[in-house]
Amino acid sequence: MRVYAKERAYERIAALAGAGLDLVSLWRESADVIRSVVPYHLAPCWFTLDPASLLVTSHFNEYMPVLPPELLARECYPDDVNRLADIARSRRGASTLHEATGGDPSTSARWRANRELGADQELIVALRTASGAAWGGLGLYREPGAPMFGDDEVEFASAISAPLADGARRALLLGEALDPEGPEAPGLVVLTADWELESATPGVEQWLADLPEGNWDAGALPSAVLTVAAQALRSTDGSEAPGEIAVARVLSRSGRWLILHGAVLQGGGQRRAAVIVEPAHPARIGPLLMSAYGLSDREQDVTRLVLQGESTAAIADRLVLSPHTVQQHLKSIFEKTGVRSRRDLVGKVFFSYYEPRIRENEERVPQHKPVRGGPKVAH
Repeated sequence: MRVYAKERAYERIAALAGAGLDLVSLWRESADVIRSVVPYHLAPCWFTLDPASLLVTSHFNEYMPVLPPELLARECYPDDVNRLADIARSRRGASTLHEATGGDPSTSARWRANRELGADQELIVALRTASGAAWGGLGLYREPGAPMFGDDEVEFASAISAPLADGARRALLLGEALDPEGPEAPGLVVLTADWELESATPGVEQWLADLPEGNWDAGALPSAVLTVAAQALRSTDGSEAPGEIAVARVLSRSGRWLILHGAVLQGGGQRRAAVIVEPAHPARIGPLLMSAYGLSDREQDVTRLVLQGESTAAIADRLVLSPHTVQQHLKSIFEKTGVRSRRDLVGKVFFSYYEPRIRENEERVPQHKPVRGGPKVAH
């Protein structure tokens, strides 16, 4: 693969990720760029993930608008290799099915399912930000008889992981701000490079009014908003690159923590700063588990790691507990959720809260509505 072609493709994808595109547009335009350096069969499979649980929240494929339940289950249960969740937790963050099976993919049910769809090779990439949070996944496929995915192609796919993850995170946040799902939905303000307020979403005033030093009625934005916008604009260094997403955690006047995300939007030759304000809930899965099953904070921690596919030993290490204590927590979790095994627990959470989100997103995409992230929770 030519170095120049890879560099140009990377720059183009980074620019798309920072352009403020909706998620489906980002996927479609990025697919064309990727094909120029990593040829693939038919179309990529794109996924969004809940970073807290590493469970799928949406998928997009031009030739498969509805993901069959058996393929969903393949990503949900740890019964095979090359799963998105496993790759998201791996050091490399990318894997081919041939590598994962030691060169004999015929041993994998995943490979047999792919063959029925006309694909022989599979390259899965976790879309992880620089901080390591996995916001999505990318699957590329090749038909029987096609050249194997080479090391340089896997390396390129890994390199574009971070900008694609940033683009997915921006698109999900912007989409929820523009088309709010509930009263706790994020709010959005867009500022010009000259610090003029260009636009704001309905409802954002509730968050701005709760931030220190803000006076929405008088036209004064909180200093935290201006600071995050300035950080985002500075990160581009006057170039066409999308820059970094600036993040700030601010204690509001009412005593709750709010998260501010600042991102540069490029387009039409103008640079603008979008600032998204939302409540500081690190993951929606926690409140869901508490309200639905009455799990304690520690039981929620254990459940999140079970959903990610971690072993008892790994959970004990992560939470600084003994394996016996982890097993005791699991016993309590099983009793509260009405299941008998880890597999049943994963299935209950996934098919109760994540599959409904996937199916909702499958309906939203043809209607040109923003894709939703996180589990689907009744409001």
